[in-house]
Amino acid sequence: MSQQDAIAVFQVEARETLEIIEQGLLDLMASPGDRALVDAVFRGLHTLKGSGAMFGFDALAAFTHHCETAFDRVRKGEVAATRDLVSAVLAARDHMRRLMEEPNGDHGPAGDILLADLERAVSAADGVAGPADEAPAMTAWRITFDLPENAFRNGSNPLALLAELRELGEAHVVADASRIPPLDILEPTNCHLRWTVALTTDQPRQAIEDVFIFVMDDMSLEIEAIEGHAAAEAPAIEDPIVEDPHPQTPAAPALGIAPPAVAVAESTEGVRTRSVESVRVPADRLDELMDRVGELVIAQSRLSQIANSGADPILRAVSEEIERLSGELRDTMMVLRMVPVSTLFGRFRRLVHDLARDTGKLIELTMDGEATEIDKTVIERLADPLVHLVRNAADHGLEDPAARLAAGKPEVGRIRLSAHQAGGEVVITIRDDGRGIDRDRVRARAEAQGLLEPGAVISDHDLMLMIFQPGFSTAAQVTNLSGRGVGMDVVKRTIEELRGSIDISSRPGEGSEVSLRIPLTLAIIDGLLVRVGQGRYVIPLAAVEECLELSLDEDMRSRGRSFISLRNSLVPYLRLREAFQTGTQPELHQKVVVVANGAERVGLVVDQIIGDHQTVIKSMSRLHASLATFSGATILGDGSVALILDVGHLVAAGQQQEAQMRAAV
Repeated sequence: MSQQDAIAVFQVEARETLEIIEQGLLDLMASPGDRALVDAVFRGLHTLKGSGAMFGFDALAAFTHHCETAFDRVRKGEVAATRDLVSAVLAARDHMRRLMEEPNGDHGPAGDILLADLERAVSAADGVAGPADEAPAMTAWRITFDLPENAFRNGSNPLALLAELRELGEAHVVADASRIPPLDILEPTNCHLRWTVALTTDQPRQAIEDVFIFVMDDMSLEIEAIEGHAAAEAPAIEDPIVEDPHPQTPAAPALGIAPPAVAVAESTEGVRTRSVESVRVPADRLDELMDRVGELVIAQSRLSQIANSGADPILRAVSEEIERLSGELRDTMMVLRMVPVSTLFGRFRRLVHDLARDTGKLIELTMDGEATEIDKTVIERLADPLVHLVRNAADHGLEDPAARLAAGKPEVGRIRLSAHQAGGEVVITIRDDGRGIDRDRVRARAEAQGLLEPGAVISDHDLMLMIFQPGFSTAAQVTNLSGRGVGMDVVKRTIEELRGSIDISSRPGEGSEVSLRIPLTLAIIDGLLVRVGQGRYVIPLAAVEECLELSLDEDMRSRGRSFISLRNSLVPYLRLREAFQTGTQPELHQKVVVVANGAERVGLVVDQIIGDHQTVIKSMSRLHASLATFSGATILGDGSVALILDVGHLVAAGQQQEAQMRAAV
């Protein structure tokens, strides 16, 4: 691993540590006296400082040291974790991220200003803390570790690790040099030393493990609590440096540390090597692998078609085996790309905290269904739309505390984020208990912008969707949060690009709810292959409810009506042959594929249902990107192209046709 690779790994780990720090600070807002949260935040700051210094991020380490020092006073019970103090550390956390992302950037006096704010917050919190807890019990630990041979080349510095251990308490360090080879074969860039440390500290085992968090996967580490030794028994001697390969190092009987050579011989069997539980892979490599799996699925489809058209049983058997293996590989690949929605939802705790501060409102955020999984690419593209929706709910939806109390509501407004899987889709809902959407204002604004004719009849659902039009806003004034009519347009465009749909509902005085229906994945889906005229098309199987037969006589009788009766309800249907202008005559026995988008349904009349098809989604070219009827294309086994139908657009077209027919009646 090169130095640049090691720094990249550090930055990935540091982002995770910063996320842990942020979540811990946000939790402290609600539970300022939670000692476990305080310890977790302190460990995060301590880890970030130590690892930053190890990898040459000196500015980050120095800045984090001040924050760690301030939070150490909270940990010791000297100052209280007030909201102002936690907010100051949150702001400092953002600066830490900038120092990590741009270590050589010009950050100006921002750091000094933040540290001054932090110092004021600590001074204000000084004396606010309750009675100090009893002094924590001291524990003696024996720590034995060695680093891999290439540790120096990877940027690991054992002296920095030892320095971090000394910061945890009184440490007695013994270096074992018995594995250093003769000078004529010595590689000066290799690490041959082994260390045994006797540490007396009030910190838990987790704090010791955190010291080695960035090198633990490749090293040998043993941490053992030493029973029956009080803190006063710890030796107070200088750390010996072993130079002779076979030294006669005095034992440290107070903590039971044997001479290094003996210690190694006796504890070799007990050395615990941390198993590698996961491997970090760059996202672009996963995308490349997904592309290869897609090509394999297409090639397998071609092989299956050739095998089924011939009479060779051996070829057919091989084709079936490859089909099974490619299917398993596809499923495994899909699982690798899936990440829990919690990785997305977790970001909004900080956003809501900042919105409450900026708007002066009291806002509580709750989240459900965080374990629901969705494709990582979808997660990345959903971040901006959800930011706009949450911000809109906080700024426009929720009332200020006085207005809520006057309306008989709790003064704390609530925003709820939830997610659940429904077939091949994930439904993400943003709900608030605010004032709701003013329909009269929406209509007046739509008429003023020429989006709606004065007095025109429009359904409540379509009226609500007006807020997603470009430049549409009902805000009386523009604020730094919203009011320009841009955010909701971003939501609509992004969801449409993801082949998803939006549903919105609102009750005056009770709040609003926006539901986003998103495909689980954008790579490979199960589809229903159909024929319309001479062309073949794919309907996403997750949207298919059922298939019916439509005889030619029934088709002729329904001309001008285009409805089928389905379990005591009328479902409109579209004749795809006419919509696509195939120029062919209808088949004797046509089929109706009933598809659903949310609560709305529509039937699609096709000439033939060919069967299930593993569909590798290919993006449309720029020339065809404006065709809203299709969401993509796929390559069939014979090399021809089949277009993938956009179910959301077709359902909307069917509902519009139904509304026109009902209005005509």
